[in-house]
Amino acid sequence: MKREEFEKLVEEALLDIPKKFIKKLKNQISVIVADYPNKEVYTRTGTPPSHHILGLYHGVPLKHRGPYYGNVAPDVISIYQKPIESICSNKKEVKEKIREVIIHEIAHFFGFKDDYLYKLEHNRNKGR
Repeated sequence: MKREEFEKLVEEALLDIPKKFIKKLKNQISVIVADYPNKEVYTRTGTPPSHHILGLYHGVPLKHRGPYYGNVAPDVISIYQKPIESICSNKKEVKEKIREVIIHEIAHFFGFKDDYLYKLEHNRNKGR
């Protein structure tokens, strides 16, 4: 898939985020698309190189910000195109996976941990 098409799917997924969450994200988070995570991301997250990293939240979660938090660049969500494409078999699956990854990473912005999010995602997928 061409980068422009993938980025369009990312934009569409962001437009689907409920307004009450978008208001909290405004001017506090940027979303970027990259082909792959770099080696530093694997090292920092403790992820074996044989595993896929589909997205990553970089920043200080909202619930950990104190009254003196400020004058910092926006947090960043990285969405990794090639790993997402490698686990999907068609455009529809890519679109759904992008949406899932964005929701997961935004949840990190709000302070949710991976263990809790994986549990929610597992229960959601079980119900399908």
